[in-house]
Amino acid sequence: MTTVVAFILMFGVLVSIHEWGHLIFAKRAGMLVREFAIGFGPKIFSFTKNETLYTIRLIPAGGYVRVAGEDPEIIELKPGHHIGLEFNQDEKVSKIIVNNKSKHPYARVIEVEKVDLDHQLIIEGYELDDDENKLRFDVDEKAMFIMDERETQIAPYNRQFASKSPGKRAMQLFAGPMMNFVLAIAIFLILGIIQGVPVEEAKLGEIQPNTPAEQAGFQEDDVITQIGDQSISTWEEFTSVVRENPGQELDMVIQRNGESQDISVVPGEAEAVNEVGDPITIGQIGVYQGFEKDVLGTFVYGIERTYDTTTMIIQNLFMLITGQVSIELLSGPVGIYDATDQVVQTGFSNFLLWTAMLSINLGIINLVPLPALDGGRLLFVGLEAVRGKPIAPEKEGIFHFVGFALLMLLMIVVTWNDIQRLFL
Repeated sequence: MTTVVAFILMFGVLVSIHEWGHLIFAKRAGMLVREFAIGFGPKIFSFTKNETLYTIRLIPAGGYVRVAGEDPEIIELKPGHHIGLEFNQDEKVSKIIVNNKSKHPYARVIEVEKVDLDHQLIIEGYELDDDENKLRFDVDEKAMFIMDERETQIAPYNRQFASKSPGKRAMQLFAGPMMNFVLAIAIFLILGIIQGVPVEEAKLGEIQPNTPAEQAGFQEDDVITQIGDQSISTWEEFTSVVRENPGQELDMVIQRNGESQDISVVPGEAEAVNEVGDPITIGQIGVYQGFEKDVLGTFVYGIERTYDTTTMIIQNLFMLITGQVSIELLSGPVGIYDATDQVVQTGFSNFLLWTAMLSINLGIINLVPLPALDGGRLLFVGLEAVRGKPIAPEKEGIFHFVGFALLMLLMIVVTWNDIQRLFL
């Protein structure tokens, strides 16, 4: 699998599952979903199904689900406008034509006096040659608003985001990050089925060729029980000692086929960074953790691994917010692509593991209460539930606009850091 294909596949899955969560819960709540988009910028591919426009866009930097009422509605009619009306078999307005009315010769042209496309679903007005007889037309709830020959479905208030209860709105916003956690659990379950689940003891799996472990004579299924004077009972204890002793000879006791043996090994040196981002040298001997097949353990492993990864990412995020680590450690699309390139070279299982970790990271970041993110919008829904009334849309709009601009600035800084690390 090439890096480009792997990155596109991974990006598509992560964004699609996130936005699919928003889409499904919006539709379950009765909201009109105008667009489901993967990427930003110009459209590459699109189709419409069940009221929703599905698009793939040029810039692979995220995606969005556009629900009626979340942004200012683009449908606007005012008294004095001349519009064309077409009707369905129930004599309700099915099309509202704003301009280019000559392309719709069967449309009935009127001058608008009153319009309500939110609650009453009516249009009142006069034919152009008759200003005495006012006409009133009922509008179909799925009528199309046509401007510049582009059709947009009207959104009665009961189909708009704001019309739903705080609980339904909160669930629609939370569903995206939630699906990222569900995806991570599913990937860990797949890994558990394919390769088994890690054993608790320090049992060795695959021995990498041309490494200190192979040269020392370690074999797959060896169990490390002691290093020097320290008893070893878990894989974490074993790797901790190895990491802390690069270049230092370690005397180990192993269990092989029911018998104890002594083996000495000198861990190789590898470059890494510590929890605050400083470069350090760690020890490695070139072994993978041992696995075993366990049906029940696979389900437990999927949940536990998701929980552990979530905890680790939250801790790192807290350290970033409190200034314990530098913003230079953040990676954007360029850095993620480079890391994906390295992971792909190590095999499909590690690629799945990397995808699961990124999915959890995407879920967590979106829940941070920052403007323009799901967490920021959840914050406003929560404030509304506490206050008993919503924040003024204008104030919320300004909050999200400023926040989005700052996020874009952060993205530029992070991308520049990625480029510097890779090319400068």
